[in-house]
Amino acid sequence: MKLPNKVTIKEVGPRDGLQNEPHHMSTENKVAWINQLSESGLSYIEVTSFVHPKWIPQLADASEVLSSIKRKPGVTYAALVPNMKGLEGALQAEVDEVSVFMSASESHNKNNINKTIEETFPVLEEVVNEAKAAGKTVRGYLSTVIACPYKGPVSPEQVVKVADRLFSMGIDELSLGDTIGVGVPTQIERLLESMLPVFKVDKLAMHFHDTRGTALANVLKSLEMGITTLDSALGGLGGCPYARGASGNVATEDLLYMLNEMNIETGVDMERLLQAGELLESILVKPLHSKQMDISRKVEER
Repeated sequence: MKLPNKVTIKEVGPRDGLQNEPHHMSTENKVAWINQLSESGLSYIEVTSFVHPKWIPQLADASEVLSSIKRKPGVTYAALVPNMKGLEGALQAEVDEVSVFMSASESHNKNNINKTIEETFPVLEEVVNEAKAAGKTVRGYLSTVIACPYKGPVSPEQVVKVADRLFSMGIDELSLGDTIGVGVPTQIERLLESMLPVFKVDKLAMHFHDTRGTALANVLKSLEMGITTLDSALGGLGGCPYARGASGNVATEDLLYMLNEMNIETGVDMERLLQAGELLESILVKPLHSKQMDISRKVEER
């Protein structure tokens, strides 16, 4: 089995994790949690989203959070930006990297963004151009790359088509999301077999939700095919407000355990990561249901 020696874990919990969390988290607690994540060795944290508060009330304090965190040298602090108004707020708060998003599925794109795929491209292109002009790197998120919650399977050819338009705008990296967590390794293989002849492997990341318990299996297949950037969320937080049945992301600590045991370098410290998980549990007043957090609690109870 040929595997990479080093992998970058991109923590998306503060944005993708919290956007679907019913428990309101105060700005102060978000900042404290993100600051603790910064001490874990993570090199990338997606802090928040500059969407309209009407759509994601949990992230209404995006500017305050991004402006208040203690920035650790070597860590990229990113934010999701839907349009030019959002970009203005993100730049004022001195975001390090701008993320734009859309779906490979027409139906999901309409439900999530309220635009067709073709209508979305010019909006994102303006954001990408202005972010680049401001000296920022830009990451793209492409949702429902395996299946759509409204219309079913999405073809790899459709994913390649949309991805090509995004890269043509000038994005630096594209994260491919199995938004509703239906994917299995053979589907991931087919998708990447279509993507890799067209796009450089180091420009692609994988973003798995663990709805059916196949996220780590899909990670392994991705690693075998050369992927070295993986998204995850502490405690397996997450979900999509506009995708029925979407559960949380693959848990960062479970992903880290697997990579550690496979001798793949990440630079992330498990003990500090679990401490950030314990802080999050105390803030949310509920347990995080990742395997590593469950084990950690059982050890403490002995």
